[in-house]
Amino acid sequence: MNRTRHEEFRSYVAERRAVLLRAATQLTSDRVEAEDLLQAALAKTYLAWDRIKDRAAVDGYVRRAMVNTQISWWRRRKLDVYPTDQLPDRPSADDHTRRSEMRDALGRALRRLPERQRLTVMLRYYEDMSEREIADLLGVSVGTVKSTVSRAMTKLREDDQLH
Repeated sequence: MNRTRHEEFRSYVAERRAVLLRAATQLTSDRVEAEDLLQAALAKTYLAWDRIKDRAAVDGYVRRAMVNTQISWWRRRKLDVYPTDQLPDRPSADDHTRRSEMRDALGRALRRLPERQRLTVMLRYYEDMSEREIADLLGVSVGTVKSTVSRAMTKLREDDQLH
């Protein structure tokens, strides 16, 4: 990879890392595993960088690499589980039920928000867009974005089903 392409890849990673890490966290439900997953996917992307002609499709390529890598890791871990007649005193793995329940409750709470509030929260916190980017995208002022996100977050904090 020549120096220009190397710098182009570094620039892409610097710009999109936060968004991609959030996607990896959604796949793994664990920040440390998500960082490992993203690193593995970026390594695969780096190797394929010269073959990716459409730079607008890079996010999709990285996300697909994350999904494939996660599936591969899951399959490998699955092989490490062996049946036994004796149950352990306590679970050997983290109980993901609580985390899954919270994610479901948050999804329901987001769906209860008015559409504009839901959209601004999703763009701000899930897509990691700046207030300026959201304002430009929606055709509103930055102040409108700030107040909309603020009202939405207040509603989410006061939502009894999230406590």
